[in-house]
Amino acid sequence: MIITYLGAEFVKIQFGDTILAFNPISKDSKLSTSKFGADIVLSGLNHPDMNGIDQVTFGDKSPFVITGPGEYEVKGVFIKGIGSESGYDSEKRINTIFTVALEGMNICFLGALNTLELPKEADEAIDGVDILFVPIGGEGVLSPAQAYKLAVAMNPKIIIPIHYGDLGGKDALKAFLKEAGESPKPEAKLTLKKKDLEGKEADVVILEKE
Repeated sequence: MIITYLGAEFVKIQFGDTILAFNPISKDSKLSTSKFGADIVLSGLNHPDMNGIDQVTFGDKSPFVITGPGEYEVKGVFIKGIGSESGYDSEKRINTIFTVALEGMNICFLGALNTLELPKEADEAIDGVDILFVPIGGEGVLSPAQAYKLAVAMNPKIIIPIHYGDLGGKDALKAFLKEAGESPKPEAKLTLKKKDLEGKEADVVILEKE
């Protein structure tokens, strides 16, 4: 599994020949975006900063698109979408939390979540998280302190912060790392196999924007 961070909440995960895109940035957004072909797109918030399905439809790839709650199986990938809340862009919105099981690892992508109170369904569905993507920028999503508190409570092996820098919260990463008491060196991308998770406990990984 190769994880690449493309800014804002835009994350690309590739395993074998299959590519997943989370919350891709649309060409209608003011943020810079990337274009590539994905097999599965998970867009958890209907906003140009996170609904750029156009940007991940490329070449011969016409992706399977998931934009809300439900249970899905696509190309052997098991996905759950769970409804939650966001206050992104100063407006109350519906945010979808995604859990993905692939290559023997469990991924949880919190999206633009703005509350520590997860829906009951989420508490039941989210179990044994290996890789957690958590928003840290404040301004309608979790603040750095809230983000770290929730992340640790979910007991993942690896925590990857998203939603900072371009989306405001320019000092959010510094504040988040202060909460974590860590200062990991940023990585260009993260390559993982299940065996690499052994011994890890809420380890923070910072991915450089590609």
